[in-house]
Amino acid sequence: MSEPLPKWIMRSYSVLWSRFNSNNFGYSDAFKILNNDNMISIILSKLRKSDWLVIQLDQKDARKRIYHLRNPEEVIRDMAVKGGSIKTK
Repeated sequence: MSEPLPKWIMRSYSVLWSRFNSNNFGYSDAFKILNNDNMISIILSKLRKSDWLVIQLDQKDARKRIYHLRNPEEVIRDMAVKGGSIKTK
């Protein structure tokens, strides 16, 4: 079930969304876009656990992951339908 994001994760999501929208990207792409942020693994993990990010295995190399951001409108609609609450903090 989709969950609201903490502000610091939402900032990173916004940066990634403005660059990739709903296009696929890799870990190194996210690392570059977020200015070599050392917290990238934590950010991606939190986005996945909160259902804002979908992760797939790379067809050519199972060690690699392909990331896909969910549309924010879709996630918010999902939270509303499933009875989720939106936190302000």
